[in-house]
Amino acid sequence: MKKITLSIIILSFNTCRLLKNCLKSLYENSPELNFEVIVIDNNSQDESVKMLKELYPRVRLFVNKKNLGFARGNNQGIRKARGNYVLFLNSDTLVHRKALIMMVNYLRANNQAGVIGCRLLNIDGSNQSSAGLFPYLWVTAVMLFKEHFRPSDSVRGSFDKIKKVDWVMGAAMMLKKKVLDEVGVFDEHIFMYMDELELCYRIKRTGYEVVFYPEAKITHLGRGSSETGKKDPILNIYRGLIYFYKKHRSLPELAVLRLMLKLKAFLALIIGCLTQDKYLKGTYAEAFRIS
Repeated sequence: MKKITLSIIILSFNTCRLLKNCLKSLYENSPELNFEVIVIDNNSQDESVKMLKELYPRVRLFVNKKNLGFARGNNQGIRKARGNYVLFLNSDTLVHRKALIMMVNYLRANNQAGVIGCRLLNIDGSNQSSAGLFPYLWVTAVMLFKEHFRPSDSVRGSFDKIKKVDWVMGAAMMLKKKVLDEVGVFDEHIFMYMDELELCYRIKRTGYEVVFYPEAKITHLGRGSSETGKKDPILNIYRGLIYFYKKHRSLPELAVLRLMLKLKAFLALIIGCLTQDKYLKGTYAEAFRIS
């Protein structure tokens, strides 16, 4: 049996149509690669499982009885992976021609590269900010207070040249399997969001590079599995930041982080009350309690 080069792990949670389109783009645009697809279904209530069994029987499907989240679901896939390289791919993505073989070839040719991310595109072809800096205090301050009004390329972005970065978005993140064996898998204390950043932090601390590779392109539709729009990402980012600082940063830094999170939540809550915005009031009242 020919050795599998790439294991592609896709989490599915009620994204039947998106997953179908993702797999179609994957098989049509990656003929050069000997790859396997592992789908971890996190207790979908739609037609996802039925669709996979009927249209894509070659996919290795594992069905969970509850939603395990991003980290636990992907770790389940890692344990099943047989390739030398592992790609974590969102179901709300469309793979472009030769994107995956370019990423594999870069990792093959560069010993120090442990993680590679591609250029992620919006549906209209514009760039998504999919790589950036670790959330040190000044970075977090920019994220919380400046990016709310205007996105800042100083902390995250999309770049025109190959660039060493701190993290790449987990929507399409490829790693060497040996790096995962050495560094470890996703931290399962993080349910969703911030988990790829935390893994990249450990990988870089071990001495490997995280690389943004713009020639490879994948369209990312965004928030395919979020049940409550922007609310879940915001709350999970709050939780993820606090956990990251507890695990990797000092107690004084954690205290400052909590103050910044509370201030952001308080300001957003005031704006929500003044404008009678139910989303702002509900989301940031809960965010204030979390912080």
